[in-house]
Amino acid sequence: MNFLRSLVAVLIFSTLAVAQAPGPQVTLPPTGHPGLDKYRAARIAVYVNDYGELARYRDANAALKPPAPNESRIVFFGDSITDIWKLDESFPGKPYINRGIGGQTTSQMLVRFRQDVINLQPKVVVILAGTNDIAGNSGPISNEDIEANLASMAELARAHAIRMIFASILPVNNYTPVSQEFFASRPPERILALNSWVKDYCARNDLTYLDYFDAMLDDKGLLKRDLADDGLHPNKAGFAVMAPLAEKAIEKNLQPVTP
Repeated sequence: MNFLRSLVAVLIFSTLAVAQAPGPQVTLPPTGHPGLDKYRAARIAVYVNDYGELARYRDANAALKPPAPNESRIVFFGDSITDIWKLDESFPGKPYINRGIGGQTTSQMLVRFRQDVINLQPKVVVILAGTNDIAGNSGPISNEDIEANLASMAELARAHAIRMIFASILPVNNYTPVSQEFFASRPPERILALNSWVKDYCARNDLTYLDYFDAMLDDKGLLKRDLADDGLHPNKAGFAVMAPLAEKAIEKNLQPVTP
C-alpha cells in the first residue's frame, strides 16, 4: 500500500512539473534586416495564436448588416497600405469597407478571406497584397506560392459571384534613412515579376488589373519621393494618386455584364 501511495505521489508531482514547465522559446532565423527581425519577433504571438488575425474585424463584421437589395458593397482588402487608407476621405459619400491589416502576407489574407470578404457579400473586392510576402514578414516564400495564394482568393471570389480587382504591388524607394530597409527587403525585380504575373493572370481570367505601379514611378523607376514619407506607405499625396484609379476600376466592375 505504501508503495502504491508513493507511486501515485510521484506521478502527480511529475504531471504538475510538466504542466508548469515553461514552453520552449521560439526563435526565428535572422533575415539580414534588423528592423524586420525585430518586427517578426514581436509578431510570434500573432503567428501562433491567430495567424490570420481573425479577431481584428470579427466584431465589426458581426455588426455589419447584409447588403440592401440595391446596394453595391465594395471591400478593400489588403495589408497596411489598405489599413491606413482613410477611405471616407478619398471616396466621400461612398461607404466602402476597409479590411486591411498591417503587416499581413497573402498567406494570412487567404486565411481570413471568407470572414472578411465572402461573408460580407460585396459586389466587388479590391485586393492589394504581396509587398510583405516579398519582405518575408511571415517567413520566406517563393513567387510561385504568392501567386498560388492570390489565385486561390480569385477562385473563391468567383465562386461567390464577387467581382475581383487585383491591384499591382506599389514601387518602393530608398531616398530617406527610414526607407533603406524597406527597399532592401523588397527587391524591385521581384515586385516587377509579381506585377507581371498578376497582370497576365487578370488578362487570362477576365479580371481587372489596377495599375498603381506605373502611376507612382519616378524617372529612376522608384516610388516618387513625394508620395510616401517612408519609401513604402503612401501619404496623403500618394493616396490622392491611387484613389481615382481605384474608383475607375470599381465603376467598371459595377457595370452590367454583357453576354
